[in-house]
Amino acid sequence: MFKFLKEKIKGAVKNITKEVEEKALEETQEIIREEPQKLEEPPLPPKKGFLEPDLKKEIKEIIEEPKKEEKKSITARIKEKITTKRISEKEFEDLFWELELALMENNVAVEVIDKIKEELKTDLVNNPIDKRNIAQTIESSLKETIQTLFKENDFDLIDKIKASDKPYVILLLGVNGSGKTTSIAKLAHLLKSNDLTLAIGAADTFRAAAIDQIEEWGKKLDVKVIKHDYGADAAAVAFDTIKHAKATKKDVVLIDTAGRMHSNINLIDELKKIVKVSNPDLKIFVGESITGNDCIEQAKKFDTAVGLDGIILSKADIDEKGGTAISISYVTDKPILFLGTGQEVKDLEKFNVEKLIDNLGW
Repeated sequence: MFKFLKEKIKGAVKNITKEVEEKALEETQEIIREEPQKLEEPPLPPKKGFLEPDLKKEIKEIIEEPKKEEKKSITARIKEKITTKRISEKEFEDLFWELELALMENNVAVEVIDKIKEELKTDLVNNPIDKRNIAQTIESSLKETIQTLFKENDFDLIDKIKASDKPYVILLLGVNGSGKTTSIAKLAHLLKSNDLTLAIGAADTFRAAAIDQIEEWGKKLDVKVIKHDYGADAAAVAFDTIKHAKATKKDVVLIDTAGRMHSNINLIDELKKIVKVSNPDLKIFVGESITGNDCIEQAKKFDTAVGLDGIILSKADIDEKGGTAISISYVTDKPILFLGTGQEVKDLEKFNVEKLIDNLGW
């Protein structure tokens, strides 16, 4: 995405740079016209005795006179006109129009575009910029602005679990097909790799296939899966899983839930019931990064309904646009905890802002 933005920046800046050179030439000629005497022979020194009549008075006045700002030489002024540029508001609006189109094409949310515009305007408008580096300055400012959009994430899941009362309950939620079940398997693998014990609750009772899928993952990972029959009360599955974890002194409970659209009131009410019964320590929204603004809107609705604590973005390995990752943390004010980067259980990596931006072309 950022390679594409860079081309947009270069195109827009090319026009500005041309205007700068033409304007600089005009201003340089104007300076020369206004101060022709500075280009002529220097005046002769004053005649002897010029200051003699009132020498003391002259010296006193010079000492007491406030120091005036040193006037720049014509050479310095010409050099400044040629090498520096202040971008006006109109020029900035023309420039940002190109960036705005590029950001929209790459699934960046409108409120995030507005934030980027506000920050860039503060950095660029009417501030001296080396005309030879306008493009680099804008790119650098854009990168810094994007970095500030992400909710600061100093949350270490493993340390948090080890320091908390047991079992530590994690609930995963999201819409149909977002990758919740696979994300649970990846989390289970991560937890086991850090010597933590766990149980999984198969609380997606809407699909018999979902129960079978989570059972298969349980067998592969050697993790106990608590299940009820298809169509059973999902909240009861969550309750029994936590009860089992307490009895067997497990460190963590992972609860899978059925995919549901945020607009389905009945299913959202059921999710609220699961949350009330399980009282999770961590509620994680799992969304597909490739769905762009749909994913962001879903996260907002789920956060309003039950409150989110963090986000996992699945399919980040095939998301070339990057707009979802850039937007979702800012819009929801929740940290991105992990990125799903493949189909294997090991393909879950802790979110890192710098790495994300580097991967997108900076």
